[in-house]
Amino acid sequence: MLTGVQVLLLGGDARQLEVIRKLSELDANVTVCGFDGLHSPLDGAVHAEFDEQLFEDVDALLLPAVGTDEVGVVPAIFSDRKLKLTDAHLARLPKHCTVYTGIAKPYLRDLCSTQGLKLVELFDRDDVAIYNSIPTAEGAVMMAIQNTDITLHGSSSMVLGFGRTGITLARTLRGLGAYVLMGVHRSEHFARAKEMGFEPFYTDRLQQAVGNIDLLFNTIPTMIVTAQVIANLPPRAVIIDLASKPGGTDFRFAEKRGIKALLASSLPGIVAPKTAGRIIADCLVQLISEDMTIRGND
Repeated sequence: MLTGVQVLLLGGDARQLEVIRKLSELDANVTVCGFDGLHSPLDGAVHAEFDEQLFEDVDALLLPAVGTDEVGVVPAIFSDRKLKLTDAHLARLPKHCTVYTGIAKPYLRDLCSTQGLKLVELFDRDDVAIYNSIPTAEGAVMMAIQNTDITLHGSSSMVLGFGRTGITLARTLRGLGAYVLMGVHRSEHFARAKEMGFEPFYTDRLQQAVGNIDLLFNTIPTMIVTAQVIANLPPRAVIIDLASKPGGTDFRFAEKRGIKALLASSLPGIVAPKTAGRIIADCLVQLISEDMTIRGND
């Protein structure tokens, strides 16, 4: 239980609704801001106006998956009001308060560092990333089906990146009967991909490897699907880039060449917000409980 824990939740999307529900069920005192446009009530949560006093006596500050933008604006799809987080807001937080977000841009990192506040980026955690890879893989498959005129069964599908998302996606594609090529960088990943039944190759050979594929899924957040790579793709190929914005694909050249290329970052919150919200909520409950235990032992 989280009885007595003061939680302030700012903005977000449908994922935050699951977080609010879970925290309320565990008896946390949840205050929310940025949900004034929501048509249904949030049971167990208190709506508040966005001002500096809101940040006093808070044990945990919860921000959306993307935290803030480059100038501190917190995304809030359920409100028309602008929530801009500043140094003056965070200065009101108690020093024991932890700031939680999915990923943090330099602006948010600098704010927390200046105020000496602990910042936790949930999407850096292996458990959250692995769980999130499931709706990501399902969303990628959905996009592939919607944007091709072939079945995934029997297709030649390439996955770039042997990380948490890449592995789940490759397994999903193979389960649907696709022939899966796996682009890797390290020799141990090459061996493991081979053992798992994929056709591995080193990414420095990517330009030569794409000549006869139907689908290219990228999970690497650096420019890897370059103009040179795209020039070697067959005209029928579709690129689905799952890396965080701006992705790892030269979208301008893909359009010029007539290759369909789609940026599909943040798929969990789009295709399965309830599941993605539960993943975040379960992790937050664990971390907040650990923080409270440590504070109680001090």
